[in-house]
Amino acid sequence: MKLTRLQKERYNRQLILSDVGDKGQKKLLSSKVLIIGCGGLGSSCAYYLTSSGVGNIGLVDLGNVELNNLQRQILYSTNDIGKPKVISAKKKLNKLNPDVKIDIYQLKVTVENVLKILKGYDIIVDCSDNLETRFIVNDACVFLSKPLVHAAVLRFSGQAMTIIPHKGPCYRCIFSTLLLENEEFSCHTVGILSTVAGLFGIIQATEVIKLILDIGEPLVGKMLVFSAIDMSFKEIKVKKNPCCPVCGK
Repeated sequence: MKLTRLQKERYNRQLILSDVGDKGQKKLLSSKVLIIGCGGLGSSCAYYLTSSGVGNIGLVDLGNVELNNLQRQILYSTNDIGKPKVISAKKKLNKLNPDVKIDIYQLKVTVENVLKILKGYDIIVDCSDNLETRFIVNDACVFLSKPLVHAAVLRFSGQAMTIIPHKGPCYRCIFSTLLLENEEFSCHTVGILSTVAGLFGIIQATEVIKLILDIGEPLVGKMLVFSAIDMSFKEIKVKKNPCCPVCGK
C-alpha cells in the first residue's frame, strides 16, 4: 500500500510523529475495529478512529436517535431524531473520511450472534451501556483471543481498561456476574455529564490506536478512573482471577 497525495495531506499531523510515520498510517488503514454501542462513548470513539484513518470500522447498535441523546452523542443532529443510529452515524463518518469503510449492524448483541459479529475484526471496543452486553462481549473476546477496550461512564465519573485475553484480567475477573441482579444505576436513571462520555470515548480511541501501532503502554492490568468533580485521574491495578469462569484455569 502506498499513501496517496491526499492521504499524506489528510494525515500529515500523524505522519510527522516518529511513532507513526508512513508505516504506522498504513497499519491504521489496514486495521478493522468493531465498536459496540453508538451512544456517548461510541460517538466520540468512532469519530476519532475515523478521522485518524482506521480503514474499516464496524458499528453495532439497535437504537434510534432520540432528542435526549444529542446532549452527548456527537455523531447526531436534530434532523436525525427517529432514525437508526448506525445509519445516521455511517453518513456522518463517510462525510468525515471517505478513506474509511463503515459496516453497520442494527441489532442487539446476544450470545447467539456475538461470535459471528466479532469474528472479522482485529480489535473490539465496548461502548455499551449495560452489564449483560459487557459480559457477553468480554466472554466472546476471550474465546476468540481478541483485544477488547472497555469504558463505562456515569454521572461525573468514568473508567477504562484494555483487556488482552490470557495476558491480563478480563472483565469477569473484576466484576461479578451478581451485578446483573442489581443494575439500577445507569445514565438513564442517574444521569451523565456530556463531556465525561466524550472524554472516555476518546480514551478508548487512543487505546485502540496504540494497540494497532504497538506503541506505549496499554491499560492492561489496570483501571483508569476519572472524576470530573475534582478533575482527578487514578490508576488502579487489577489482577487476573485464577478462578474466573472465562479466562481462569
